[in-house]
Amino acid sequence: MTTIREPQILPRIASPFDLRTLSEAELQQLSGEIRDTLCDLVSVRSAHFASNLGVVELCIALHLVFDFSNDRLIWDTGHQIYPHKLVTGRYHEFATMRQKGGLMGYPNPSESPYDLFMTGHAGSSVSTVLGLKAADDLISPQKRRSVAVIGDGALPSGIVFEAFNNAAGLNKDLLVILNDNKMGICPRVGGVAKYLDQARLTPSYSNFKRDLSKVLRQIPFVGDSMQRGLSQLKEAMKLYLHGGMLFEELGFRYIGPVDGHDLKSLRQYLEMVKDLEGPVLLHVFTEKGHGFAPACEDPVLFHAPPPFERHDEEVVSIKKSSNRAYTDAISDAIHVAMTRDPKVAVITAAMCEGNKLNQVRNEFPSRFFDVGICEGHGVAFAGGMAKAGMRPIVDIYSTFLQRSFDQIFQEAALQNLPVTFCLDRAGLCGPDGPTHHGTFDNSYMRVFPNMVLVAPGDETDVAPMLDFALTYDGPVSIRYPKCNVETIERPAQPVELGKAEVLSWGRDGMLIACGTLFSNCVKAAAELRKQGLDVGVINARFIKPLDETTLLRALREAAFVLTIEESTLVGGFGSAVLELANDHGVNTSHMSRLGVPDRFIEHGERGEQLADLGLDVAGIVKAAKELAKTSNVVTAEPRAFAG
Repeated sequence: MTTIREPQILPRIASPFDLRTLSEAELQQLSGEIRDTLCDLVSVRSAHFASNLGVVELCIALHLVFDFSNDRLIWDTGHQIYPHKLVTGRYHEFATMRQKGGLMGYPNPSESPYDLFMTGHAGSSVSTVLGLKAADDLISPQKRRSVAVIGDGALPSGIVFEAFNNAAGLNKDLLVILNDNKMGICPRVGGVAKYLDQARLTPSYSNFKRDLSKVLRQIPFVGDSMQRGLSQLKEAMKLYLHGGMLFEELGFRYIGPVDGHDLKSLRQYLEMVKDLEGPVLLHVFTEKGHGFAPACEDPVLFHAPPPFERHDEEVVSIKKSSNRAYTDAISDAIHVAMTRDPKVAVITAAMCEGNKLNQVRNEFPSRFFDVGICEGHGVAFAGGMAKAGMRPIVDIYSTFLQRSFDQIFQEAALQNLPVTFCLDRAGLCGPDGPTHHGTFDNSYMRVFPNMVLVAPGDETDVAPMLDFALTYDGPVSIRYPKCNVETIERPAQPVELGKAEVLSWGRDGMLIACGTLFSNCVKAAAELRKQGLDVGVINARFIKPLDETTLLRALREAAFVLTIEESTLVGGFGSAVLELANDHGVNTSHMSRLGVPDRFIEHGERGEQLADLGLDVAGIVKAAKELAKTSNVVTAEPRAFAG
C-alpha cells in the first residue's frame, strides 16, 4: 500500500523539542501524519494499532508540556508506545517495527533514553513512577516531574491500587493520566468499568464547576457561611455527577474528564496540573482507533490486526490467515467440554479475543468469567469455584499467568484443587518479544507439589489432554504455543498420568520432545536416518510427573539422548530429566539439552527465533550429529527412511 499522504513534518522530528517549533496547524497536521504512518505499518505486518491511534494527541501534548529528557514518563501498557517512538526520533526506523533487529513493539531503554522500562504487562506504571519520584527526591539535584499514563483496562489491576495507596501516604508530587477509552483489548468489565462509564455519561461536572467559578467572581462579597455552603454544593454535585469520588477518596486530586483529542485543551490541562503538589489524577477520554473509522467501529479486531489494505478511511481487505492455531484447538476442546459437563467453567483475564473464547462466552455466559487484568484474583477465584465443586479452567497467556504465582501456590496447589490451567502463548511469541515470550512456565509451575504439567506434542494430543485435566483430582497445567497446529500420523495412544508416547526407538540415539517441537523432532529423526543414524523419538507429554520408566530406558540404552523444549533450560524439562537420572544414579555424559538459554530473547518471527536457538529441524539435526560424535556413535551407511 502506498502512503495516502507523504509525511512532511514527521521526518523532521528528531526529538520532542522539535515539536515546540510547530504552529497549532502544523501540530494538527503532525497528528494526521502519525496516524497515516501507523496505517502504513499495519499494511505490511501485524502490529498494535487501535490503541496507538487513540493516544496521538495525548502523546504530543505530553511532550510539549514536559521535558522527558529530565522528567519521567511511563506508558502502561507499552503497546500504546508507537506515537511516542515517532516523536522521540525513531521515525526513520519505524518501518522495522517488530522485525528482528528492528524497533520493539514496546518501550525499550536500549532504543532511547525516553523509554525508561520495558512495559509489556499492565498495571505497574504507577508503582515504578512513584519509585522513580521517591529516588529523584532523595538524590536528584534538580526537580523532576513524574508522569504515568495508564489505561482504563489496566486500572483494576490490584497493584495499581497498592500504588495509589502508597502514593497517597507518601504524598509525592505525581501525575497519573487515566487514558479512558472504554477498552482493554476487549471491552472493559467490572465495577471500576461501571464507575468510569458513569463518568462518561455525566461529563457536565466540569462545565458546572466552570460556570460556578464565573458566578463567584461576579459576587462582590462571599461570607464564610456562604463559602462553606458553595463548597459543600460543589462536592455534592461532584458526588452526584460522578457516582462517587473514588480517586479523591484514595488520596488523589481528581481533575477531568478532559477530551483526549483536543490538543489545545489537553495542553492547557497539563500545564495546569504540571506543578500541583501531591498525587494528581487527570482523567482523559480518548477513542480507541480515533482518526480511522474502521478501527473505531471494531477496536477489538483492530487492536493488533492482520495486515490490511486501505483507501482513504476505508479498509479494502484484511489479510486474515486461514490456518488453524493451537489456541483454536484448545478453545474448541473447551467448548466441547462445557457442552458435555455443566460443572466446567472458564476464566480469562481480559483476553477473551486472544484466547478465542467468543463462542464459549456467547453460548455459556453464566459459566464464562472475565475478571479483567487481575490474574492473581482469577486464580484465587478459580480455587473457590473448585472447592465448591466446579471444574474451572483458567485460560491465560503463560507470560501473564506469572503474575499469579502466589495464588497458584496457595489457592490451587497447596489445596490440591482441580483447577485446569491453559497456558496460551507458551514458548516463543515472535514479534511480541521478551515481555511476552512464555518460556518460564515449566520452571515456575514445576516447583509446586500436587501440580501436574502436560504439553501436547501436536493437535491430536490437545482434546485428550484437556479431558484428562478435567477428570484429574488436582491442578493441571497445559502449555501450548502461538503457532499453527501440526499433526503427526501415528496410532492413537490414550493420555495417562505420567506416561510418555514412544513414536520409535533408535539404536544410536533418542530425541525426547517436550511439547509441539515434537513435529520438528520427527522430521529431524527422518533426516538423521537418511544420514545413517538410527534415531528414535519420544513425545514426553508429561513434564511432571515424568515417565520414569521410558526416560530411564532411553538414558540407559541409547548411545545419546537429546531433550528438546520451547522453554527456558533453567529448571525446565531437560533439567527434570537430569534430576531423574541423578536420583537413579544414571550416567548423563551422553545427554544434551536444547531449549531457551538463560537470556531474554529479542523480538522477531518465531521461525527466526527457533532457528537462532537451534530448535528448528536443521538445529536439532546438527545438535544430534555433534552429540553422536562425542558419544562415539559410528555412522552407518546412509539408508532410505520409510515411515
